[in-house]
Amino acid sequence: MYYHIVVTLLLLVFLTNLLLNLRFLRKPDPKRNVSQDPAPLISVLVPARNEAANIEECANSLCAQDYPNFEILVLDDNSTDDTGAIVQRIAARNQKVRLLRGVQLPPGWIGKPFACHQLAQEAKGEWLLFTDADTWHAPHALRGALGHALEHKLSLVSGWPHQRCTSIIQHTVVPVFIFMILSLFPLWLARLQRQPSFGLTVGQFVFINARDYWKIGGHEAVKARILEDMWLGFNAASNGLRQEALNLSNTVSTRMYQRADQLWEGFTKWVYAIASMAPLGLAMVLVIAFCVFIAPAIWLIWQWTPIPSPVPWSVQIGVQLVLIALMRAMVDWQFRSPLQYLLTHPLGIGFMALSCLYAYVRHLTGAGVAWKGRVYEAEGEASATVEDEVGPTAEVGQRPRHVP
Repeated sequence: MYYHIVVTLLLLVFLTNLLLNLRFLRKPDPKRNVSQDPAPLISVLVPARNEAANIEECANSLCAQDYPNFEILVLDDNSTDDTGAIVQRIAARNQKVRLLRGVQLPPGWIGKPFACHQLAQEAKGEWLLFTDADTWHAPHALRGALGHALEHKLSLVSGWPHQRCTSIIQHTVVPVFIFMILSLFPLWLARLQRQPSFGLTVGQFVFINARDYWKIGGHEAVKARILEDMWLGFNAASNGLRQEALNLSNTVSTRMYQRADQLWEGFTKWVYAIASMAPLGLAMVLVIAFCVFIAPAIWLIWQWTPIPSPVPWSVQIGVQLVLIALMRAMVDWQFRSPLQYLLTHPLGIGFMALSCLYAYVRHLTGAGVAWKGRVYEAEGEASATVEDEVGPTAEVGQRPRHVP
C-alpha cells in the first residue's frame, strides 16, 4: 500500500512539473518581424558527416528562408558517401551556400564540436545557427528565432523540433526523449529567475549571438564533451547569458535515428555522457523511471495471470496508468506526435532503460561509445577510424578548406 502511495504521489509531482514546463514553453511566432534595420547577417552552420540521405532536404529548406540576410556554410566532415558532392551541386546554383572540407580530427577533440568550431571560424554573421543535417526548417525559422531573441533580450535560443517518425520503433522510442525531460526536470524555473542558473540546449537548433559565442569560448570550450550542446548551454548560463529553450515543432522538424540500431547507438551515446558526468544521478533516474513509468504496466499485467501478485492493489495501479497516459498525451499533442502510440509508452521507457544500463556498463568498464564511425574511449579521446587515418592531423585553429 505504501509503495503505491509513493508512486502515485511521485506521478502527481511529475504531472505538476510537466504542466508548469508546458505552461512556460513558448513557440517562435511565424509572423514576428525583425526590428533591426538593416537586418543582421545570420550564418547557418551545418556539420555533415555521411549525411547524403538528408543533406539536400536540409539545405533546400535553409535556402528557402524568408529572412533577407543570411549565409549557409556546410562542413563535409570526412564523409565517405556523396555528402560533399550533393552540397557542391546546391552551392553551384545558390550563392548563399558554401561547402567546406573538414580537416582531420586533432587529439583532444570530439567530432561534432570540432566540425562546429571549423564552421564558426569561417562564419561572418552577427548571429550563428548551428543545426544538424537531418533537419528541415520552415521558411520563417531564421526570422522567428532572431525576432524572439531580440524581443526577449536573449543571447541563445534553442529547443525541441518536431520528430518525424516513419516506423513503429521510432514512434515507440523517440517521443520518450522529450517526455522524460519535460516530466522530470523543472525547466520552468529558468523563466522565473533574473540571473541564468542553468541552460538547456538541443544540438539540432542552437541559435546564438556570435560575440557571446566567442566570449564563452565557443566549441573549443566543450571540445571534449560528447554532449557538446548541453555543455554549451551550461557555459552560457555560467557566464550570465540569457537563453531559452522553445517548442520548435512549428519551425523545425527532424528525422533522427531512423533504424533500431541507430536509436540504440544514439541513446547509448547520450547516456554514456550522462554517466560520465553524474553516475549516481543517472542511477536514480533509472530507478525512478522503472518504478514510476514501467512498473505500473507490469503490475497490471500481473493481475491477469494465475501467479499471485505481490502488489494486488489494482485500482491504484489504474490511477497510475491514467496519470501516465495523460502526461504522455499532453507531450504528444504539444509536439504533434500521433496519440495512439502512447500505448507503447512502457516499451519506449524500457528501451531507454536498457540502453542506459548498457551505456552505464560501458562507462564502468571503459569500453567507450561509438558514434558516426568514431569510438570515444573517454571524454575527448576518439580512436581513429579508417577514413580518419588518411591525411595529416589538424592543428588547433586550423581552418577548413573551402570548395569553390
